[in-house]
Amino acid sequence: MSEVDKSQPVALGASRVELRVSCWNLLDRDTLTNPNPCVVLKQLSEGEWSEVGRSEIMHCSLNPVFSHIFPLDYFFEEMQTLCFKVYDAGAKGTADAGFQDDAFLGEAECSLGQIVSQTKVTKPLLLKTGKTAGNSTITIEAEEVTSTNDFVQLEFRAQKLDNKDLFSKSDPFLEIYKVNSNNTEQLVMRTEVINNNLSPSWEPFRLSLHSLCSCDPDKTIRCVVYDYNSSGKHDYIGEFTTTFREMQEVSSGKEVEFECINPKYQEKKKHYTNSGMVLLTQCKVEKVHTFLDYIMGGLQIYFTVAIDFTASNGDPRSEHSLHFINPKEPNEYLKALSAVGEICQDYDSDKKFPAFGFGARIPPNYEVSHDFAINFDPDNPECERISGVIEAYKRCLPQIQLYGPTNLAPIINRVLAPASEEEGSGPPMRYRVLLVLTDGVLSDMPATREAVIRASRLPVSIIIVGVGNTDFSDMRALDEEDGTQESEGKRAARDIVQFVPFREFKKAPPAALAKCVLAEVPSQVVEFYGSRGIVPGPRTPRPQ
Repeated sequence: MSEVDKSQPVALGASRVELRVSCWNLLDRDTLTNPNPCVVLKQLSEGEWSEVGRSEIMHCSLNPVFSHIFPLDYFFEEMQTLCFKVYDAGAKGTADAGFQDDAFLGEAECSLGQIVSQTKVTKPLLLKTGKTAGNSTITIEAEEVTSTNDFVQLEFRAQKLDNKDLFSKSDPFLEIYKVNSNNTEQLVMRTEVINNNLSPSWEPFRLSLHSLCSCDPDKTIRCVVYDYNSSGKHDYIGEFTTTFREMQEVSSGKEVEFECINPKYQEKKKHYTNSGMVLLTQCKVEKVHTFLDYIMGGLQIYFTVAIDFTASNGDPRSEHSLHFINPKEPNEYLKALSAVGEICQDYDSDKKFPAFGFGARIPPNYEVSHDFAINFDPDNPECERISGVIEAYKRCLPQIQLYGPTNLAPIINRVLAPASEEEGSGPPMRYRVLLVLTDGVLSDMPATREAVIRASRLPVSIIIVGVGNTDFSDMRALDEEDGTQESEGKRAARDIVQFVPFREFKKAPPAALAKCVLAEVPSQVVEFYGSRGIVPGPRTPRPQ
């Protein structure tokens, strides 16, 4: 199940706006194939650029319309400078932590005030030399978010769609557009592709009522079905229009049917009826409770730490090592652990944190372990408060041998085990957050991806802080904003991974790292419980 926009708390004094992005005439650097564009949004704050978010990757497209929504707090009294950077994610279609220069397709800078005041802004994309990137442009549209917390869960299937492929069946996907009063449209959802199937059933998905129809039950909604082509030139199958009011006619055991119409066929073919049927099988309105509702209703946040002790970190005795203990200044591992942990421990009732290491040879036999307790007590790996984790880390370093490989799946599976057990004993009121501190490339990417997909169906979030200056493309691949992780045909139910490279916060105060790293956790908590219809418990005072 995927979610298009996130219910995040609005800062006091701010208005919430949603930005949608599209590009036109992007540079085509490869004569054999079109680019796989991705937009990275950055915001200028106190003289430093920080990343706000990334769009999904559009495959083989010179004119991409991104479905990803960038939510921002708008302050009338502040200059909020934004930079939209467009990159080609490459043939693999995965966004690296740091794109190479030859992947850069152009950028545009403007203020949020400009966008809000004009509602829609189109700007030329500029190269790093300041020259225009050919005729490339980027269009940003802004819409204010209403105060409603209502979400709607929708599920579609289709029957007997037109076949657009010669040697196989169509590979259909569905796009949903909100039609505005001036007849402009905004893409609000793009489903997954169902391969080789003329009667597909798409995964259920959730949208805010604001995104779907601006909370207007009679606003026109246009739905278009395409046959996916890897070239990026998708074949049009047909479309239909509806309203949210009509969608709500779905009831238990009753579906709402729409004829999928191709207007050209309808005009030219005498006996044309339709290009298939699309059926809405579920339309469920959900009242989304806030993160604070759950916390004040008794939800417990359980925080677990995992630290990378592979040899690529360097010999801890060397001042060049990422694990070097400098009496004058904490290393990056300690800075990240302290900044994030100090926030998390406020939500943990017993202030005890399991802390594990991976990728080291440990005593007494010095065999490689990928999930050892850093206090060397496998029966009780918990440390008292974050200060206890820090002390255990410092005592652990001289006793182990940094080795490898970098296997993350065992740690994730260790966190999933108790979460899975608790699922069978009533509503899960313990939410687990795994903080992973690591310096590089994963050795078990398939197994880690599979573990993340299983975790997406449990009350778990995973935060990854990249330490050092190595390649973090694996971490970026895990942090897919649109929740489309896939392994052995199974898809992630939601986006639960947040990756942040520490190097972007070296000069920033610790609070800036914590704010960025933990920003998505509240919405991930709300999404998990909301999608399962689990309401917060009665508000009760927390123990001191």
